[in-house]
Parts: sequence; C-alpha cells; structure tokens
Amino acid sequence: MPEAIQIGALQIKFLQSKHETNGVLDMFEALVPPNARMPVAHYHRDWEETAYGLEGVVTFKVAGRRIELKEGESLFIPRGVVHSFVNETQTPARMLGVLTPGIIGPEFFREMGALAGGSSPPDSMKMAEVMKRYGLIPVPNA
Repeated sequence: MPEAIQIGALQIKFLQSKHETNGVLDMFEALVPPNARMPVAHYHRDWEETAYGLEGVVTFKVAGRRIELKEGESLFIPRGVVHSFVNETQTPARMLGVLTPGIIGPEFFREMGALAGGSSPPDSMKMAEVMKRYGLIPVPNA
C-alpha cells in the first residue's frame, strides 16, 4: 500500500522505493496545492530526477530556466542541476517523480515532513542538515 507523507502543504505518496527495487529507483506521486512550493531549491549529488505531469501545472525553475510542467509532459533533471518548483495556479496539481538510481527512499521525506509539521516555520538549518545527509545540496536564493 502506498505511503502518504505530508511536508508542509505538499503531499508525497510513495509508490516504489529503493527497498522494493533493489536501489534501481524511487517513485512517488506529489500533490502540489495552489501556491505550494518545494521548500528549498537544491541539486542532487547522486541521482537524476524525472517529473511527469499528471494534473494541473507545476512551474519548475531548472538551471535558472522557467519550465511549466503540464499534464502529459515530462521533465528530466540531471544530477548537479539546481531546481525548484511552485504551483502558481489556483488549482491543485499532481506529478509523478522518479529518481534514478533509488537512493533516498521515503526516509528523507519522513524526516523533512517531521521538520515541516509543526505550527511554527521549520528550522532551515535542520532542513539543510537532513538534505545534505541524503545527498540533496541546498542552494538558497536560487
């Protein structure tokens, strides 16, 4: 059964993880409500990411370039490339994320969710520590 993980306004539903795929991939569905965004722009040290639009529009910023991911479209983000996303619309959006190889599993998202789940804003230093431990390199103000 897929595991749903809340990270602030974002909801991640893990479909396959490194544990089930012998490290081949991590695959999850992301629900991005209106005005929700990735908490911190970053790049991946050890894997590539592919996003596929399922519903609505998610606006990515990849290597400084603005890209709208719409239903039925895909976007490949090589390791080492800074990226972030936001739903700038008033309609919820959904996308599929595939990380190859599978390295972070749901553990990363659980830890980030725990940090973002309180009533006060999350501690950015603690978020950056978790990100770095899993191979996501934060790039503030990107």
